[in-house]
Amino acid sequence: MGESGTRVSKGGFRLTMNQTRKIALPEQLCRAAEEKFSQRFGTLEELLTATLNELLRDDALRMDEREQQIIEARLKALGYV
Repeated sequence: MGESGTRVSKGGFRLTMNQTRKIALPEQLCRAAEEKFSQRFGTLEELLTATLNELLRDDALRMDEREQQIIEARLKALGYV
């Protein structure tokens, strides 16, 4: 976490965590999620924030794995591996 609530990802982009956005979701979906996850997450907003952060982290990990594959392929092509 950087200064003033800014989170820096492995990809180098910054997410400002102190600004919010309103979104529209189906009421029944929200109610079902609140019932199912209320013990683990206090609010629907906390659940969605955690879920989106996890998805972004997974994307960054996949990107790192892909970059590693590219580097290994280049080294192999050059005869180093």
